[in-house]
Amino acid sequence: MMSILNSASPAEMGLKCKFFRGELGWDLTVVNHRVQEARQVERLSYGKALSFSSGSAFKNPKAVASAVPTESEAKTSPRAYDEKMLANYVPIYVMLPLDVVTVDNTLKDEDGIEQQLKKLSAAGIDGIMVDVWWGIVESKGPKQYDWTAYRSLFQIVQRCNLKIQAIMSFHQCGGNVGDAVNIPIPQWVLGIGEKDPDIFYTNKNGNRNRECLTIGVSNQPLFYGRTAVQMYSDYMKSFRESMSDFLESELIIDIEVGLGPAGELRYPSYPESQGWVFPGIGEFQCYDKYLKADFKEAAINVGHPEWELPDNAGSYNATPESTEFFGPNRTYLTNRGKFFLTWYSNKLITHGDQIMDEANKVFLGCRVKLAAKVAGIHWWYKDDSHATELTSGYYNLNDRDGYRPIARMLSRHHAIFNFTCLEMRDSEQTAAAKCGPEELVQQVLSGGWREKIEVAGENALSRYDRAGYNQILLNARPNGVNRDGPPKLKMYGITYLRLSDNLLNGNNFKIFKTFVKKMHADQVKKTLTKSLYKSLLRCPNTLFLVQDHCADSRKYGQCLDPLERSNPKLSIEDLLEATEPMKPFPWDKETDMSVGGALADFFDKFIEKITSILK
Repeated sequence: MMSILNSASPAEMGLKCKFFRGELGWDLTVVNHRVQEARQVERLSYGKALSFSSGSAFKNPKAVASAVPTESEAKTSPRAYDEKMLANYVPIYVMLPLDVVTVDNTLKDEDGIEQQLKKLSAAGIDGIMVDVWWGIVESKGPKQYDWTAYRSLFQIVQRCNLKIQAIMSFHQCGGNVGDAVNIPIPQWVLGIGEKDPDIFYTNKNGNRNRECLTIGVSNQPLFYGRTAVQMYSDYMKSFRESMSDFLESELIIDIEVGLGPAGELRYPSYPESQGWVFPGIGEFQCYDKYLKADFKEAAINVGHPEWELPDNAGSYNATPESTEFFGPNRTYLTNRGKFFLTWYSNKLITHGDQIMDEANKVFLGCRVKLAAKVAGIHWWYKDDSHATELTSGYYNLNDRDGYRPIARMLSRHHAIFNFTCLEMRDSEQTAAAKCGPEELVQQVLSGGWREKIEVAGENALSRYDRAGYNQILLNARPNGVNRDGPPKLKMYGITYLRLSDNLLNGNNFKIFKTFVKKMHADQVKKTLTKSLYKSLLRCPNTLFLVQDHCADSRKYGQCLDPLERSNPKLSIEDLLEATEPMKPFPWDKETDMSVGGALADFFDKFIEKITSILK
């Protein structure tokens, strides 16, 4: 991004931003500041420092022009990033709207999305994340794939010099927190469910959840001769074939594999579509005939044919203490309860392992990273029962780590562990729900790092405030930056949820751009090409600052090698070993790359008020 501080008359120094195409094909952001707001400029291209004591450079245009490098300097003395500080760079991606490709398989508002992506590119983001909906692409029938709209979208992203994180979304959009549109799974699959409703997750009362297929049918050939796993694999194979040019050009860098509701590796235990309301504990989702039969067989194999699935775990909106399973009777601590929870969580991990193995085979040799998302279920985390985590399939207790086995499973596929709720703080949550998002994030990320895999993350809810951004920045680098090289701890990347008009408007976007800069550890590329130098000569009263993302991920420690084959399958003993609880790594109290606090918010409001008066 090139920011231009124009030294024209005050009348020409409004607070509006104008975007236009420059000679270099970059977006030039004309940021007009009053003289008093421009007292400090970090650096001119080639490191020439300028400081404005009282706007003197603006009063004397020659002062700006004289600081412009000569044409000889422009050609021969480019300054790159600070290589040591660049090791602290964390790439930032933005998730696109859920319906950027509509349910009718058309690209929604091509011109509008391109303008938005240009604006984000100008702000310095590294790329975007997008759901690639199964229910859209394979809607017409088995193996009838139509990638046209997504190819058009990817071409736009490519023109905007951004990278792509593509989600293989094998779930329905609609029925979860934040779902604003409805995109069902393929209608021909839903048709099979009309005859056999047990292909869907089912609670103890027999209510079906049609947002994704139960893991009970992962290996059942119920879909015109294919199993659920085979359908997912065929879909990914078609994606690789149809998007081969984008994969070869390394436009697509991540393949996040959908493993359940909302694309997350979990059971759909808290569906809003069935009346769940925060902070309800949710319900176990294993009462379809396929999972019931699986559990019965497992119980017989351990010599307890009398054991049944839980019938005392409450309803969606119960509290832990109001149930026998989690409350006074503590069924979850009995042998029967432990056996059930081990079976329930192991089925989930096995499901994730099988699908990730298929994804690894499909994208073998591509220069991409595989990824899987795990939900940030922070409510009741500080209750001894961890009830909502348990109903979701995360067998996590004070004396048992339920997340490190998932990380260990993902490590065999060379995959990224993507976690949510990075923006949340304990102080923002309802005390009665015993929430612990900060401790949960620390536990999960620490477990991933201990398993020697990359960890990435997202915010769970859209936030535009400095406090939310500062919490994400703290989690991205828990012990701050290291000015002499790589930091002690650093996340692989952050995806901001999500692109919207609210994000791109006014002060929200101003703060977001600062957030991007801080994610990049204040790294600014200082280069001046001959073409840009000529632009300077035509506009001698204008100061150019070049600021963009780092296009070469190797410079900040991420080498995108060809994907290797998964390591050998892990034994149950290997996974159980990872349940041993370990103390999380220490976190700083606050980030050293803050986007500002209460004082900055005060000045934002003050400037907005002055601006409205001047208008």
